[in-house]
Amino acid sequence: MNKSTLALAVAVGVLAQQASAAGFIEDSKATLGLRNFYINTDYRDGTGNVPNKNEEWGQGFDLRFTSGYTQGTVGFGIDAIGLLGVRLDSGGGTNGASNNSYGGTVFPSKSNGEAVDNFSSLGLTAKAKVSQTELKLGTLQPKLPVIVTNDGRLLPQTWQGGQITSGDIKDLTLVGGQIEQAKGRNSSNNQQLSISGANGRTAAGRDSNKFIYGGGDYKITKDLTAQYYYGNLENFYKQHFLGLTHNWAIGPGVLKSDLRYFNSSDDGANGHDVNYYTTGNYNAPNGKGKVDNNLYSGLFLYTVEGHTFGGGYQVSNGSSDFPWLNQGDGSSAYIITDMQIQKFARAGERTWQARYSFDFAKVGVPGLTAGVVYLKGDDIDTVNAAGRQAANGASEWERDLTVGYVVQSGALKNLGFMWKNAMWRTDLPNTRSQDENRLIVSYSIPLL
Repeated sequence: MNKSTLALAVAVGVLAQQASAAGFIEDSKATLGLRNFYINTDYRDGTGNVPNKNEEWGQGFDLRFTSGYTQGTVGFGIDAIGLLGVRLDSGGGTNGASNNSYGGTVFPSKSNGEAVDNFSSLGLTAKAKVSQTELKLGTLQPKLPVIVTNDGRLLPQTWQGGQITSGDIKDLTLVGGQIEQAKGRNSSNNQQLSISGANGRTAAGRDSNKFIYGGGDYKITKDLTAQYYYGNLENFYKQHFLGLTHNWAIGPGVLKSDLRYFNSSDDGANGHDVNYYTTGNYNAPNGKGKVDNNLYSGLFLYTVEGHTFGGGYQVSNGSSDFPWLNQGDGSSAYIITDMQIQKFARAGERTWQARYSFDFAKVGVPGLTAGVVYLKGDDIDTVNAAGRQAANGASEWERDLTVGYVVQSGALKNLGFMWKNAMWRTDLPNTRSQDENRLIVSYSIPLL
């Protein structure tokens, strides 16, 4: 039994003795989230070794229970999350899986590559609270600059570990924790942690069972917030993050500025063991090497009368791609270029972007929103497995379009519909461009 499991068992035992205390039941909430998810990815021109099309359709169930806290100086509680994905269609074998893959686009796969009929998991979290400081042990879903939970498919990603959050100091929120395992968005099983290039489930891959993180947000004024966070995936990388966000009322609207900086370097075996190397290192003989990246970005959004206009720029310096927790089964990174298809964070890449969105409530249609984002990245240099230069100043671009509507009243209140369309084109060698459509219908039912 690992440390997190033991701590969770002890906490649940203590809680069982106090579950009848006032506050635990009265402040409890339970909801059932329903998500019907369809995805179709069409691979276009290029020479990459991928099928022409990936297609899957499923129904997801996300049942969550969040308890209140028992009375006393130290309050105890417990949270639970139950996830179930049911396959409706796997596209006649175009689910994007092979016999040795991580699974399909949405569902895990059998040994022959076929999508399973369903998959499920249960997560429990014990929690304790003193004043404004809260400790959680068990299943977590953090969304912080150095660790981001992915929720881009039928079911969300989850993590196993412990986290403490404190808001006892005015205007300062502190967070620290340790993660030992992750459960992918298309998996029922926990696995250890890795990064692109080492992905632990590949034949020569490596992984780690220790990711520690910590940092805080300080509200300097009501409109200005500064952030610092640190993350360390043992034997892979160390990462420092600095962030600054500011809201400035200009005329009838508000300008939001979002500045971010990441400094990432190698840790332990990543500095010398080829099996722990990451992708994109154009100083290495086969295009893989130790983590070495500095990523700078700025995003500026001006919102007025329902319109939001925006633009941003990002620079990825150093000899490796930007690193983040990535087991190879779908993941998110806290960067302004993490889009529907690509992340635009390759070694040496410079990316600019333009955004526009509109909230139709301003013209009498509340619940209807639409937006478009365009990104162009260039100066990408790559090296192939033979040690020869594969790309010199290559480029890529992506256009994402999103239209959503949420019913605002009546018997179907909170029923949501969303269409997400993306186009990605590149001149990178051995790579195929993509078109992708996602159709999502969601509904949340309060049970408590």
